[in-house]
Amino acid sequence: MALWSKFIVKDSERQINGTALGEHDIHLDKLDPILAANLHRINILVISTSRWFFRKNYLYEGEKLIGCIYCSEDNITRFSVPMAIQRAFRTALNSLKDCQECTLQLTVVRTTTSAHFENGLWNTGGSCNRTEPLREEAMVDETDWAIRNVQVEEADRTQKNRRKGGVKIDIIDITKAMSMRPDAHPDIHWNNQWVNGYSDCSHWCLPGPIDMWNELLLAVLDKYKNSLED
Repeated sequence: MALWSKFIVKDSERQINGTALGEHDIHLDKLDPILAANLHRINILVISTSRWFFRKNYLYEGEKLIGCIYCSEDNITRFSVPMAIQRAFRTALNSLKDCQECTLQLTVVRTTTSAHFENGLWNTGGSCNRTEPLREEAMVDETDWAIRNVQVEEADRTQKNRRKGGVKIDIIDITKAMSMRPDAHPDIHWNNQWVNGYSDCSHWCLPGPIDMWNELLLAVLDKYKNSLED
């Protein structure tokens, strides 16, 4: 089953006169309702999120506005993307760990992956036309690495605090490896009526590197093969 959840937690997109703005109200203390509604059907869950946080978003807890990302209002607390993602993962993993009516046995956190824009961003002429991997010593983007760290931190914290016999938590840590693979991005891809000519350097549309994710997932499943119920 594939469930598209932009933030893992509950959100709604802001609109003006029926036109979507690309800005979201994100409830950091509430699990995505579509995910929550399907938990009774899921035994093993792989979750990840990051890129949708990189825009102007407003953050809520207890139905109250607590901050925002990339906003300009003077009276709202600024959150960094890693801070917001950490709150979202904490809520999601705690909800999954403590779900009493679920059939869920294992949650796997897939860490963030890098975009590979060079010489600009997606809307300022950035491109990704490399045809070879980077060397291992290439630096992971500082923000991406911070996101990866909070994802790992929350997964480790939840695993340590889970009840006996509760949902197991594990990690597929792909951030560094994928930072080395700008050759897996398709360069000009969005050549259509919405974003004519822009490069797509954030989606992994070419085979090879992302196949590794499946190999790592199989390794995680093999690790738990004797402790998961049929």
